[in-house]
Amino acid sequence: MEHKRLKLYAYLDARDHQRTYLAIMRLFTSTLLADLSAGEVAGALAGQEREGRVEQGESRIENVINRLKQLVEWGNLVQGRREVVAASIAEFQHGSVRYQVSKLAVRVQRDVDELLRVPEGAREVSRELLPAIERGLNELGGSLSVALLNEGDKTKELLAERVTTLFLQHAELAATVRDFYAYLGQVVTRNHLAPEEIAGFRNLLVEYIQRVVEDVLKFTPPIAAALASLTKARAELLRLLGTDLGQNVERARGRTPEDWQELTDWFVDRPGRPSQVTALREATARAIGSLLASVKRATSGGGLLPGRRAELLKLAAWFDNSTREQAHEIYASAFGLYSARHLSPAPEHDSDNERTPWRDGPACDVTVSVRTRGDRGGRGRPSRILDDPMTEQSLLAEAREADEIRARHVAELTKAAGNLENTTLTHGALEVFCELLTLAMAQRDSPNDSGSASDPVRGLELEIAHGTTTRIKSAAGTLTLHDATVALKR
Repeated sequence: MEHKRLKLYAYLDARDHQRTYLAIMRLFTSTLLADLSAGEVAGALAGQEREGRVEQGESRIENVINRLKQLVEWGNLVQGRREVVAASIAEFQHGSVRYQVSKLAVRVQRDVDELLRVPEGAREVSRELLPAIERGLNELGGSLSVALLNEGDKTKELLAERVTTLFLQHAELAATVRDFYAYLGQVVTRNHLAPEEIAGFRNLLVEYIQRVVEDVLKFTPPIAAALASLTKARAELLRLLGTDLGQNVERARGRTPEDWQELTDWFVDRPGRPSQVTALREATARAIGSLLASVKRATSGGGLLPGRRAELLKLAAWFDNSTREQAHEIYASAFGLYSARHLSPAPEHDSDNERTPWRDGPACDVTVSVRTRGDRGGRGRPSRILDDPMTEQSLLAEAREADEIRARHVAELTKAAGNLENTTLTHGALEVFCELLTLAMAQRDSPNDSGSASDPVRGLELEIAHGTTTRIKSAAGTLTLHDATVALKR
């Protein structure tokens, strides 16, 4: 099923006639319930052919039929028939066979057109939706109470309206956050930034991201509390929203328990699964750290200087403003690579072939030494390591925090040593217990042998031997050890 659906994208990367396929799919998705014949598609392509948007000859009826059949094979179009009045057999064949676009193909083309309209810069985060989501959840609670007391059509419609609005607002907020941080990750990890770029990214990180994170952290607690208040009544809410449309109907968001769990997971942490709010805070810290590293490379004496970035940009501008013949001459002069005569086709493992010009071929990564110094030779001497006291102190603080957390978990296990089976361990204490249990069981050659393991720093020792069933309770569940007796001592 996945392979069949992925074939819907084949026309976007077709080896030939890519622009024709794209024009045909835009024609079918431009109106609702499009039902076109090959002749009607050919007439529409004729105008685009005159404008130069498709290649010459693509509007001929025999070519159009081949393109439509190929799209049917990929699953983008489906065939149908209609009774027509024709003056010839050829006219009947061209007019009776009709084509419609499939549901999934409409989504693919819609996403493609949206992607082509997206600018290269950052996308603004819809922070104003956070208070709207909070208000929507509070109003939803009131509407649910009214609907439970009076299950009329109007109350159900109002409830469905609030649920749909809430999930649309959250979907827009989540999409803008993902797009913004995707752009951020793209730019802050670059090896070289111009001074004006560093200043722009500094304002972006220090000012804009600070406002985004502050707003998210401000509204997360009340949103989480509102979601928690709706948890008990979620089953009744879904019952009121339920409509028997069949299993193959795609329901609107907010009509299934999975939708509500996804919404909750965006704002609320779960054991072993941090929320998107936590991920946003961590991504912001990484972005600021990457920017500081870029500023340090640009301002300290340890950078790779002199840089060749300006020269490469100048060369790129020459290519952009040159004709096809001039571009070949500039390429040969700049890189010393002249035209070659292909005596045989390219090997199968090569993604290029003899008919692909170099400008249309795959991009080649330029190494740091070539990009900064124009030096292609290997460098045997490692670069100088810069002193980074801020990172050092941060790592030491993280190590101290991790050590304190482990000490608390070991202390919890030590306290529970005398009554282990009647004690409910926390998630962290269970991890330490499983770690010692794994080391102890590795010493056993058979189930009848015994084994032991200890924490080398705090001296907590775990012993396992053949015996009765042992059950260890924890916040995540119960760990059952069959034919094993476990003891903790210090």
